[in-house]
Amino acid sequence: MSRLHENPFASSTPSVVDNPFDDPTTATSAFHQQEPGSAAARQAELDRRERELAAREAQLNQRADHIRKHGRNNFPPFFPLIFHSIKDEIPETHQETVTRIFQLWLVLEVTLIVNLVAMIFVKIAGGGDSGDLGGAITYLPIIGVLSFLLWYRPVYNAYMKDQSLYFYIYFFFCGWHLLYSIYMVIGIPGTGTAGIITTVISFQKGRIVAGVLCVIACTGWTIQTAGHAFYYKKTWDYHTQAGHTLDKAKGELAANGAKSYFSRG
Repeated sequence: MSRLHENPFASSTPSVVDNPFDDPTTATSAFHQQEPGSAAARQAELDRRERELAAREAQLNQRADHIRKHGRNNFPPFFPLIFHSIKDEIPETHQETVTRIFQLWLVLEVTLIVNLVAMIFVKIAGGGDSGDLGGAITYLPIIGVLSFLLWYRPVYNAYMKDQSLYFYIYFFFCGWHLLYSIYMVIGIPGTGTAGIITTVISFQKGRIVAGVLCVIACTGWTIQTAGHAFYYKKTWDYHTQAGHTLDKAKGELAANGAKSYFSRG
């Protein structure tokens, strides 16, 4: 009968209650013994979360900055294919060098155009061989494009990424460009070059306009020769001081190939 008076909602397990007659100093001391460890653990967890949030924020900021700077191609301006920005991609200590090399490439493009125009006037004036005009026409697109791909873009990547492979690509092809510039300065008749020989012949035969254009073109080829010789030497000195070697270039080629040729970073 006693079971009828029991609470049906009571727990079947005995409850543990604090003894009101216990010494309160014992519980307090136990609390203080556990508190430092728990606080340290909580602080460590908070620090860890803060580091994760800071890293994530930095990553998002970096991604946003990358999109802001490099989100779209901008070169060449009339038909953008790649991103080109010396200010954004080249370390500040090398920006002047790369800017000057880029200006030499622009001078090359102008010189190729003037060279073609000079050969047209030479032909109109009744001079020049059959290969002059054809050679000048051929030089403009081929040299104009290949110079950017084979020696300017590699030296741009070399200073941007500081990789041995790009330095040696630049040294190889810029060496050939130096020889080509000397060849254009000479101006052998029949080769489409408005150099020294073609200039002298034009003035001797009274072709004043053609002669003046040849002088301008010859000046451009001289700037190419002198300018590239100077920056070739300067780049070679830097690559030597930085410890770049042919063995490192081979290792980079074996590891990465040329897949990052137009990429950044």
